[in-house]
Amino acid sequence: MEQKTPGHLSVQLTETRRFEPPREFAARAVVPAAGYEEILEKAQADPEAYWAEAARELDWLEPWTKVLQWKVPHAEWFVGGKLNASVNCVDRHLAVNAHKNAIVWEGEPGEVAHWSYADLHRQIEGLTAVLRQRGLKPGDRVAIYMPLVPESVVAMLACARGGFVHTVVFGGFSAESLKDRIQDAGARLVITADYGYRKGARLGLQAQVEAAVAACPGVEGVLKLARERAGQLEATFSKSPAPAAATWGGRPAWDWHAELGVINALPPAERARLGQPERLDSEHPLFILYTSGTTGKPKGILHTTGGYLTGALRTTRTVFDLRPQDLYWCTADIGWITGHTYLVYGPLAAGASIFMYEGTPTHPAPDRIWDMVERHQISILYTAPTLIRALMRVGTDAPRSKNLRSLRLLGTVGEPINPEAWMWYRHEIGGDRCPIVDTYWQTETGAIVISPLPGVTATKPGSATRPLPGYDVEVVDKQGEPVPLGAGGYLVIRKPWPSMARTIHGDPERYAQAYWSDFKAKGYYFTGDGARKDEDGYIWCLGRVDDVLNVSGHRLGTMEIESALVSHPKVAEAAVVGRPDDLRGQAIVAFVTLKADAARAASDPASLEALKKDLAAHVSREIGALARPDTDDIRFADSLPKTRSGKIMRRLLRELATHGKVSGDTTTLEDLSVLAALGSKDDE
Repeated sequence: MEQKTPGHLSVQLTETRRFEPPREFAARAVVPAAGYEEILEKAQADPEAYWAEAARELDWLEPWTKVLQWKVPHAEWFVGGKLNASVNCVDRHLAVNAHKNAIVWEGEPGEVAHWSYADLHRQIEGLTAVLRQRGLKPGDRVAIYMPLVPESVVAMLACARGGFVHTVVFGGFSAESLKDRIQDAGARLVITADYGYRKGARLGLQAQVEAAVAACPGVEGVLKLARERAGQLEATFSKSPAPAAATWGGRPAWDWHAELGVINALPPAERARLGQPERLDSEHPLFILYTSGTTGKPKGILHTTGGYLTGALRTTRTVFDLRPQDLYWCTADIGWITGHTYLVYGPLAAGASIFMYEGTPTHPAPDRIWDMVERHQISILYTAPTLIRALMRVGTDAPRSKNLRSLRLLGTVGEPINPEAWMWYRHEIGGDRCPIVDTYWQTETGAIVISPLPGVTATKPGSATRPLPGYDVEVVDKQGEPVPLGAGGYLVIRKPWPSMARTIHGDPERYAQAYWSDFKAKGYYFTGDGARKDEDGYIWCLGRVDDVLNVSGHRLGTMEIESALVSHPKVAEAAVVGRPDDLRGQAIVAFVTLKADAARAASDPASLEALKKDLAAHVSREIGALARPDTDDIRFADSLPKTRSGKIMRRLLRELATHGKVSGDTTTLEDLSVLAALGSKDDE
């Protein structure tokens, strides 16, 4: 297999700003600075002992007999141990925190619901009983296709409670994408809703589900939630016998509230028996989550129970400095790994109060997100650089119009954040008092791998800083040897960790090839990302190795060129790709979104041409002449093509830059109209 190492990058964006943890924050931090280096050293020397100690924070129904069974690339963690994820997320908190808010939810139209841990437990227990009565057994797969309502969390945890393996499909995906995932997972049941809200409109789900299940003979039925009743507890619906099932796509479709009503009418002992948690092996599959692959065929990443939950809980508590009084908001949808780990499993296992919001955080106005922070007194905000840059673009009036003093910690996730967006986030949202945890991890890692700890680590805008304890992360050359400080290379993980993916569902050979073949002789996991280490050992992610350009024989990281562009005062967002060039090998093509006021001021061709020259010169000053794009290769756009999790789809931009049109898979694209504005879609 051809190596795609970024090698020693010819240029580096120099970032000299450094911020120590706020003194008051550090004094109360969950993980204090005193003794932290010793924790790191011990974890590096004996990672199994570190993770065994972390696993003991969970409630086990039966202890493990061996911490790790490892033969590259297959791992088993906490061998022989038995537990249940639902018990760890809900039941174990009932003795002390039964009446504490587990979920505070706001729908896009404005409804608000508060569910205690006792409320959540009753809903999960009831739905588990419903699923068992429908014939599901441990190991059966269930597809969840729902808007971001409290019942979506219930669906996930009811599956975990019964040992049913869930695969959550983002509610904006097409019927074709849903069908593919249902078929690949072999799901017996689909849990959905009739619609959800997005940008003020009803996002219909029923038609998508009907079309998908009609083509999936293995699906035995559909459980459907009426969105208008989302967030309502059992006291608000009838316990009368369930009506006859409707038919969706030729399958029976049972009503969520009616089915729960039947269960709630049972004698308490019978209800509890049907809803009791399954005793599950540590390696029992918890979920399959599909992520895009380079071949265009989604990969079903499989995570198991004990190891995944260990990583989720430990990193949630330490990275987000969780305290009992926090209201924690991770803005991700449950259709993505961030929503799995840091909206549901990690925070609830820690006994936190989570905030959920159904729709678009900027609808109907850019101050919606800050209005919710103010009204609900949210203290921790974890979101994507894409949203931060979008909010930057519309200016500072929205955040300055709200009282954001409840915030005490900010986080960023999904892709590297450029330094200027980091600084805006720190100053405008955090008031220069909130630490920022810039986290690096993947669907495949299951949990955060690289991040500052807010009471310990000095931060640098744009760097995820250092690996967390228990992870052996390194930047290496193509032989697998560590590169010198300041040089670029492959980002690898050299030892197994509990929350690592176990396989690609149904395709273990693809799993071995995709993640373990590049450094097979060393036994290293390759993240697929390029990175560099600075003089302090801080890691700077440079993006996918496919996004490293070869210009006149020099290797240039696209992320650094993008950061240089966004540091220009008129630029809100930028994406850089390469196109073939006969003279230089590759030419640099920059897609640039301007801030709102700059876009209005540069609306005529002459002003745009002048701005292109200014941007090219700015990149040259920031990095060097080698990284300077030609003005003809700077393209302005109102928005960039992004996945529904907020990542820029650079693959599509490469196709546009090279061929002037897109012919690849666009099923994960949030807004197809963006492509129409940038180029054409080849439908042949």
